Amino acid sequence: MSDYRGMWAKLGLDMEKHDALMQALSSMYGSIFLSQKGRPKAMDYFDFVIGEIHGLRVQELMDHRSKGGKVVGLYCVFVPEDLIIAAGAIPVGLCAGTQFSVPDAEEVLPRNTCALIKSSFGFKLGRTCPYLQASDFVVGETTCDGKKKMYEILGEYHPTYVMEVPQKKTPLGRELFLEELRGLKEKLEQETGVTITADRLAEATSLVDGKRRALQRLQNARKARPAPISGLDALLVTQIAFYDDVARFTEKVNALCDELEGRVVRGEGAFPANAPRVLLSGCPMAIPNWKLHSVIEDSGAVVVGEESCVGTRYFGNLTGKNDGTLEGQLRAIADRQLETHCACFTPNDERLEDILELASGCAADGVVHYTLQFCHTYANEAVKVERRLASENIPLLRIETDYSDEDVGQLKTRVDAFLEMIRR
Repeated sequence: MSDYRGMWAKLGLDMEKHDALMQALSSMYGSIFLSQKGRPKAMDYFDFVIGEIHGLRVQELMDHRSKGGKVVGLYCVFVPEDLIIAAGAIPVGLCAGTQFSVPDAEEVLPRNTCALIKSSFGFKLGRTCPYLQASDFVVGETTCDGKKKMYEILGEYHPTYVMEVPQKKTPLGRELFLEELRGLKEKLEQETGVTITADRLAEATSLVDGKRRALQRLQNARKARPAPISGLDALLVTQIAFYDDVARFTEKVNALCDELEGRVVRGEGAFPANAPRVLLSGCPMAIPNWKLHSVIEDSGAVVVGEESCVGTRYFGNLTGKNDGTLEGQLRAIADRQLETHCACFTPNDERLEDILELASGCAADGVVHYTLQFCHTYANEAVKVERRLASENIPLLRIETDYSDEDVGQLKTRVDAFLEMIRR
């Protein structure tokens, strides 16, 4: 990594804490990812991105700002990247996936708050996320009660705009979300001084849909037996999708897929063809939340898909055809976003069907349902997921955990028992 310390200091990072975070991340990445054997050559790019995780991309954001451009931080797939890009701004996913920042958050937030919320807020309080520091403002959303109240407090430390996500997919809910998109459009135009036109939005949507298509292609490659790429590497690629340059990322993912499709033809896999195949479902996993994938694959199984916000809920749907007007495009974006079957919705039976369809398409032998502690939406919806999968005789393991490593041994014991049941 180049020397970015001057840039970090200018962003106001706590240098001592940030150095400790970078050292921990480097060690974790080496032991989890670089120790894998037979990785695709095209993963070199994604290794490079992690090596420069708080460097080159942050420098690109700062260069964009130096030319008068804006950077918009986000935490959720319900915030449309294409609308931000159409305003000449850069959307960037923010840090949210590590125990490292949780103690800082607990100085303000209740301890019995989910790790994702605490980690997100802790990065601001501890001044250890350069993406958040480099953003002009954050766009939050009301996908859970904990997050929407956290955004109120975050707004005391960093400019924050919150858009409402409806709780029901009714015609009224869709109109509400469309109105929220109109409000976000006005906010973006106000902040950037750029008018979002039909042409600008069409171009941005095409760019973002290209990224989604590349990730769909990656997911399709994982359906092969043997799987040509580990679940860990596939997860990493999707995690990087939230903050890398869209065009460059799309090009690199397609290059990876070229290699993977060649592997499929030759019958080359990251795991043996008879390795148990596991679908992961549930809460999002931001970098560096690799714990559960690592436990599963260290136990000899391969993760072949994620029904998650860092999986098919992020890239599974493209923006539908429309009349080409600005209003028509906004409606198409609203429709696409509301096809994201997050547990925030009620009822949410579509998610149950998504899990079944993905499990079938990936030829999964079992499903691991992942819930962060104190994430009541996914924890309660897991009851319906378990019932639905049981009706189809699909094995399910429910895991509730946080970002710490304290329960890794217990998780491995439970995963080993689950895989043994699958193998019988």
